[in-house]
Amino acid sequence: MAASSQRKKKTQSAKRTPARTSGNPARRPVVEAGPATAGDWIGAARLRTLPLAIAPVIIGTGAARSTGPEFHWVIALACLAVAVLLQIGVNFTNDYSDGVRGTDAHRVGPARLTASGRVNPRTVLVIGLVFFALAALVGLAIVVRTGQWWMLAVGAACIVAAWFYTGGKRPYGYYGLGEVFVFVFFGLVATLGTTWVQIFALPQQAWLGAIAAGLFACAVLLANNLRDIDQDREVGKRTLTVLIGRRATQVLFTLFVLAPFGIAAFLALAFPIAWISLLALLAGLPAIAIVWSYRQPKELVTALALTSLTSLLYAGALFWAFVA
Repeated sequence: MAASSQRKKKTQSAKRTPARTSGNPARRPVVEAGPATAGDWIGAARLRTLPLAIAPVIIGTGAARSTGPEFHWVIALACLAVAVLLQIGVNFTNDYSDGVRGTDAHRVGPARLTASGRVNPRTVLVIGLVFFALAALVGLAIVVRTGQWWMLAVGAACIVAAWFYTGGKRPYGYYGLGEVFVFVFFGLVATLGTTWVQIFALPQQAWLGAIAAGLFACAVLLANNLRDIDQDREVGKRTLTVLIGRRATQVLFTLFVLAPFGIAAFLALAFPIAWISLLALLAGLPAIAIVWSYRQPKELVTALALTSLTSLLYAGALFWAFVA
């Protein structure tokens, strides 16, 4: 009787204790949540972040147009394709890398393909690499068209930086350097590269616009990392937000969102319509308010989207100012 009672207790205990699974989705069975839908794949592309790829191209093209009457539409559209393809590639490879590390296992935002177990991790990786390859092909076409062969090295650096953001053995995104590389590649390189391949020159307005685009991109990353700060601490992902804490991140986010409007005010001395960029604050100020007053981390998803929209509205205003 005693043995029977003991076996019964062990059985009940086993039922109460959930089975442990690996933190690496590549080493555990796919969960029974059904196959990924088209909406899941679209969500994995993270459309909220695409304005960060579009804005630098708009600013860079406007800066190029400000120096002369000719529009280089084909090259500008090719630059846009490269930027968007790279951004989507980054998003898919980030989904893969964070997923196989277990970083996304308890994330607050929308579920990722790899972490959810609904898609084979290798499939997610291949999709990301396909987008990188497409970006490389379009970039090669730009180089052939313009004869700027040295820019092949710039393109290669962009792809390498995109992969090692969360990929590889020592991803720089895990060591507080994400904002540095985002500023360089989503701000300076994207904007100045767009201007250069159109006019082979880098006027002052291109540099100032590039700085503004980079600051907005960094602000979006800060909002994203602020949302995930507790989970990142738990898994050892040392983002800048984890390193400096919530309050400093809120202050830095505010500066990054507002500083571009100071740049616009300076540009307005030569391009008066740049003042219209202040209308973008209709999206930027609510984003700042959310970052300072949020109660639940998921509220920061809205702040992220609003900041991304702010960058697009700002870029459109500068473009108008440059071409008017």
